Amino acid sequence: MQTKDHHGLILSGASASAAESYQRAQRAWNCYAGDLPGALGAALEDSPGFTMGHVLMGYANLVAGNAEMAAAAAGAFEVAKTLPASDREQGHLAALGAMVAGEFRSAARILEDVSIRYPHDVLALQQGALCDFLLGDSRMLRDRIGRALPAWSKDDPDYHAILGMLAFGLEETGLYDRAEAAGRRAIELEPRNGWAQHAVAHVLEMQDRRLDGVAWMRADVRAWTEESMLQVHNWWHLALFHLGLGEIDEVLKLYDGPIWGASRSNFAFDIIDAAAMLWRLRLHGVELGDRFEQLAQVVATEPSGLNAFVDTHAMLAFVGAGRFEEAAALIAKQHEALRGPEDNRTFVREVGLPVMQGVLAFGRENYGEATELLRGVRNRSARFGGSHAQRDLIDLTLIASAGKSGDYSLEQALLAERAAAKPLGPAETLKLAA
Repeated sequence: MQTKDHHGLILSGASASAAESYQRAQRAWNCYAGDLPGALGAALEDSPGFTMGHVLMGYANLVAGNAEMAAAAAGAFEVAKTLPASDREQGHLAALGAMVAGEFRSAARILEDVSIRYPHDVLALQQGALCDFLLGDSRMLRDRIGRALPAWSKDDPDYHAILGMLAFGLEETGLYDRAEAAGRRAIELEPRNGWAQHAVAHVLEMQDRRLDGVAWMRADVRAWTEESMLQVHNWWHLALFHLGLGEIDEVLKLYDGPIWGASRSNFAFDIIDAAAMLWRLRLHGVELGDRFEQLAQVVATEPSGLNAFVDTHAMLAFVGAGRFEEAAALIAKQHEALRGPEDNRTFVREVGLPVMQGVLAFGRENYGEATELLRGVRNRSARFGGSHAQRDLIDLTLIASAGKSGDYSLEQALLAERAAAKPLGPAETLKLAA
C-alpha cells in the first residue's frame, strides 16, 4: 500500500510515521518558520529511502545559500536520484538536479509542468516560485499560483501558503490592492507565514506607506521571528520603513541587532540584506564606522562567481569597506562566470557585471562613469533576480551618482520620475537631493 500525503499525493519510500514527520517539515517550509531540520531528520531516520524527504532536504539547503549547505543539497540529490519515484516525484528530482547545476530556468519550467498536472503539490508551487524570484520573473510569480487556484478552496489545508505566494506575485506585478488582501488573509489563517508577512511589507514599501509598514511589522513580531528563516529579511523591511521616515537611529539599532549584529550570518540572503541596508545608509550620508568592514570580512569567506545578484551585494560590501583589490577581483570573477552555467552567465552579462562596475566606479568617485553604467542597465535589472524593492538600490545609486557627477538635470529628472511612480518620504527626498 502506497503512503500518501494529506492531498493524496504519493510519497515513495515513506512509512506513515515518516509521512507525518514530512508533513510537519513541509508546513515549516511553507511558513519559512519552525523546526524543519528536526522534522525532516525524523522522517529520514524512520525511512532512509524516502524520496521526497531527500528532495525537500536538497531544496531547503539550496535556498540557504552558503557553500556548506549547497554541498549538502548536492548530496541530498545524489541520494534521492537513486530511489524509486512516481512521475510527480521524478519531476522534483529533475528540478532539484537542475538547481544543483545552477540551471534555475530549467528547474522553473519543470516545476511549472508538475504544478499544472498536480495543482495541490504545494512544494512544486513553492519551489517554482522561488525559482521565479531568483530569475526576476514577476509574471510567473503571479501566474504560476494563479493557474493552480481553481483547484483550491479556502477549506483546503495549506491554503494560507497559496495565498501568501499569490500575494507576492500580485505585488511584483503591481496589483497592490489584491496583493495586500491576499497577504493579510494568509496571515489571518497562519500568523507564522513569513512569506505572506513579507508580501504585505512589499506592498506597503512600493506604495510608500511607511507608517502603515511599521504598524504591520510591529503588530506581532513574535509570529514572524520565532524559528523563522525569513526573520532577517523581514527585519530588513521594518528598517526600510524607518529609513523612509528618516528614523536613522532606529535603522542602525535594527542593523546592529537582528539584521546583522545578532548573527553575522554567511547565508547569502542575510548578506544581501545587510549590504543593501548599509549601502542605503551610505547614500543618505550616515556615518557607519566599521560596519562595512565587519560585513566584508564575512563576505570574503564565501565563494563568488556563482550568482550575479549575490555578487552585486558582495561588491557593495567590498566598496563600502574600501577593499578595492577584492572588488577588482570580484569583477574578474564575473568574466570567468561568463563561461559558466547559462543562467548566471545571462545574469552577469545583462545586469550583474555593469551594475558591479557601476558600484565600483561610484566607490572610486568616478561618478560620471557610474552614472552611465547604471543608467544603461536599470531598465532591465529584473533579469538578474530579486524583487522590485531590492533592485531599487540601483536607482538610488544612479540618483546619487548623477548628483555627485554634477549632472543636476538628470538627477532632478530621476527624482521627478521616481516621485511620479512612487512618492518618497520628505526626509528621503531631501537627502537624495542634497
